[in-house]
Amino acid sequence: MSDVWYSVSNDVTITDEIAKLLQGKNFAFVATLMKDGSPQITPTWIDLENNMILVNTAEDRVKHRNIVRDPRVAVSIIDQTNPYNMVTIQGKVIEQTTKGADEHIDKLAKKYLGVDKYPFRTPTEKRIILRIRPDKVFHMK
Repeated sequence: MSDVWYSVSNDVTITDEIAKLLQGKNFAFVATLMKDGSPQITPTWIDLENNMILVNTAEDRVKHRNIVRDPRVAVSIIDQTNPYNMVTIQGKVIEQTTKGADEHIDKLAKKYLGVDKYPFRTPTEKRIILRIRPDKVFHMK
């Protein structure tokens, strides 16, 4: 088993091994900060695009409200077939967009559930993509 830290910079590169974890059917745990500074964590689906981590959520959920106030996040992903292969990422949400968010949640539903349409949508929710720039990456393999 080896531990690998990647330096803090504005240009942290997601290696092929880490990308494989992010692109696999592995759940991510996204931590945000509550108003009082306490941590809040949510298991979620995850995606990778152009070295950025994408999380799809509904506007006004707890993690979204936290990110609007403080964009710092931590993300932890474990390999579902080998929990000792894991990555932890610290970063910031650098973009929030509704553009393409409905299509993106359907893409994630296909990846994680094998269905064409996200089945848990409520009539009033507005989907949003959170684009996370990794600033620090730790990979244990």
